[in-house]
Amino acid sequence: MTLSIRNQLPGTVTAVHPGEVMATVEIRLDGGQHLTAAITLEAADDLSLAEGSAVRALVKSTEVSLATGRVDGLSIRNQLPGALTGLTIGGVMASAKVSLDGGELTAVITKEAATDLGLFVGSDVVALIKATEVSLATA
Repeated sequence: MTLSIRNQLPGTVTAVHPGEVMATVEIRLDGGQHLTAAITLEAADDLSLAEGSAVRALVKSTEVSLATGRVDGLSIRNQLPGALTGLTIGGVMASAKVSLDGGELTAVITKEAATDLGLFVGSDVVALIKATEVSLATA
């Protein structure tokens, strides 16, 4: 299957926390970072997720926000540090490539946000991703 989702980060499940409807899944990405996904309990069961399962974390580029440093006081669980390796600014939107240990993410943000943050190739950034925006696929 070919997907339009550019952000596909390989990793290993370190824990599954089932609830009544949803499960949170803790993942250690191949680069060493930790990521949390919140998926339906049915999906977790269908994928037979358990500690040690190989997965790919899938995130649409429009669901990745950027900050110029770690942010405290947020409900966003996933904060992945990296460096900007590419930046394309259009009339309204900008596409930013972020190099992470063991992978790369693309974030699509507004042109105004890119300008306000003072982003440039080489900037240190933190990619922010809500756990509910992380989908999982088994490898």
